[in-house]
Amino acid sequence: MRLSLLPVLLLCTALTGVIGGAVYFIQRDRQALVDQFAQERQAQLREAARGVSEALEDVGEDLRFTAELLSQPGSPEEHRRELRALLEAVGQYKAIVVFGPEGDERLRLLDRRTGESIARQYPAQALTLTAKSALEGPEGHIASSPPLSGDVSGWLRAFATALPEDSPGGGGAVVVLVDAEPLFAPLKLLTAESDTNLLLLGAHGTPTALSAPVLVARYQQLGTDAKDTPGLALLATRLREGEAGSLVIDRAEAMALGLGDAEVVASFAPVGMKNGALWPLASLSSTRGLRSHERSLVLRLSFAAFLFSSFLIAFGVYVVLARSRAVALQESLRHASRLAHLHDKTQKILDHIPTGVLALSTSGRITSANQALSSRMPKDVVGSTLAAAFPQAHAPVIQRLEELVNAAGQDNRVRSLHAEPLRLFESEGQYNVHAVPLEPHQPDVRTLLVLEDLSNLRALEGQLLRAEKLATVGVLAAGIAHEIGTPLGIIRGRAEYVQDKLGPEHPQAPGVGAIVEQIDRVSRTIRQLLDFSRLQPAESRAVTLGPLVRGVQELLRVEAERRHVDLRLDVSQPLPPLAADADQLQQVLVNLLLNACDACEPGGQVRLTATPGEADTSGAWGHVCITIEDDGCGIAPRHLHQVFDPFFTTKKRGLGTGLGLTMVAHIVRNHGGRIELDSAPGQGTRVMLQWPAAAPAREEQHVG
Repeated sequence: MRLSLLPVLLLCTALTGVIGGAVYFIQRDRQALVDQFAQERQAQLREAARGVSEALEDVGEDLRFTAELLSQPGSPEEHRRELRALLEAVGQYKAIVVFGPEGDERLRLLDRRTGESIARQYPAQALTLTAKSALEGPEGHIASSPPLSGDVSGWLRAFATALPEDSPGGGGAVVVLVDAEPLFAPLKLLTAESDTNLLLLGAHGTPTALSAPVLVARYQQLGTDAKDTPGLALLATRLREGEAGSLVIDRAEAMALGLGDAEVVASFAPVGMKNGALWPLASLSSTRGLRSHERSLVLRLSFAAFLFSSFLIAFGVYVVLARSRAVALQESLRHASRLAHLHDKTQKILDHIPTGVLALSTSGRITSANQALSSRMPKDVVGSTLAAAFPQAHAPVIQRLEELVNAAGQDNRVRSLHAEPLRLFESEGQYNVHAVPLEPHQPDVRTLLVLEDLSNLRALEGQLLRAEKLATVGVLAAGIAHEIGTPLGIIRGRAEYVQDKLGPEHPQAPGVGAIVEQIDRVSRTIRQLLDFSRLQPAESRAVTLGPLVRGVQELLRVEAERRHVDLRLDVSQPLPPLAADADQLQQVLVNLLLNACDACEPGGQVRLTATPGEADTSGAWGHVCITIEDDGCGIAPRHLHQVFDPFFTTKKRGLGTGLGLTMVAHIVRNHGGRIELDSAPGQGTRVMLQWPAAAPAREEQHVG
């Protein structure tokens, strides 16, 4: 009998050990989950508190800006207009009041949208007390009021700061009446789960409207029965001291507080602004879900106690569920952070898009403008008409824009003008204009006027057409060289043979010589075309500009003297070496200097100067600015965009092929440089080259 009971006893002992071990590990793992749960709640609370602190700090910045504004000289009407603009720009501001140094009210501005309701229950006493609190505080202090009596929402607060004593009128204080509910909107994300309750204390220790009613009632009773809720009392003490952290309220107290039959993790952190009072914040989250999970797992393990493998499967399910819950909590935290910054990102996107956007009211007045337009329009365009916003536009242009806006509002659909030539600013440009109607119940922003400047696009299209022309010329050059070069060589050889046979004294010798000269001229043109079509990327090396310029001066000295032109080349100051093919750089300078000499009358002057340029993002080692100026006849404005085109020349017939500047432009671009031309008839011409500097020797060695 004893032997038959032994296996049963051993089995029971083994099962007891397994169950005991399972219970031990479950409790230990549950504590880890509680700790992780507390950390996640604390991280969520810190993130939400950071968002609220930034919103409160914006109010503080506006107060300091207002105080600085009022401290500047100006008429009361100017100050009133500037304060009105701030009041209308920030929707949660309901009133701005300025007090004198003795606490007497000097200026009162109410929000036009809710001004009537504020005027009926104007909290004069609360605003005065807040202003006096700011006057009594240290410099730069932001004073705030307790909840205002008569405020049904419970969110109206007054914030105040003192004006500098040297301000006009001897100082004083400025008070802003704020609807604080939008400022604390990020905290509402914390209550997305039903097991989470908030306790938010105002700057004066009074619970706000965002606090859970059960917590507000218990908090207000702490003065009489704090011993019944020691965890809440400890939490209140640490909140009032401005601490941050977390603590656990046991199950019995959680049930007494009405927070459920499970432990509660209380996370707390202060919310505040610079030089202002703190708004203590706490979130109380029940671990009821974790406890329910634990009970389910214990039942599952008890049911599978007879089979050890079933126990392992149940434990594996537990691990999977716990991990899934952790992933879900992390995903919730990511979404909460993204939503907290959504408004700020939207505003930044609107301000930084290159397309101009104007918001118009139902009366056609401008209510806002993004940065792309406000930087090009007069200051303080908010509240003005389209004619005032575009003072350089003619009346028919303004009338056309107004008709477009009116048509969009009447039809309630988008109306557009495409590639319309309009003069809205200093010069005429092409624009796509879109009038976008919005909801009619928003009179301040009834229509959006979107302006797309197409001027740069048209310039790029012109450059593309020129590039296509140059590519066509390259193909044409190769064909001409192949089809004409060989016959021309044969003709020249025959002409020289005839010239030798005739001798220099023969009457037809000059005519044959003219044939040879013209064939040489055609051959030079073909050679230039071949050079143009075969131009390859330059093999750049470090080239010292000084010796190369002196060589160019020696080459052109006789030509300049023959034309009676004063040629001055000045590269006296220290310059970095250029990254260039020396022969191609010499070709560029010779072509540009010869063109300058051709443009000058006898007695004219041509000057070449070189200066080091400033380093920029286009190259790691900067560039050198080479400028060639002449006092010749100049170039007509209609020809400025054609001078680099193949076969275009302003010289007389037979004196130029129109390929010199085309070759120059290609060589400069192949070296990564930039060429610009500035000219006017009768005022000479100036050509600017931005040539890349060579890498320092140690940089080259490092790359090698």
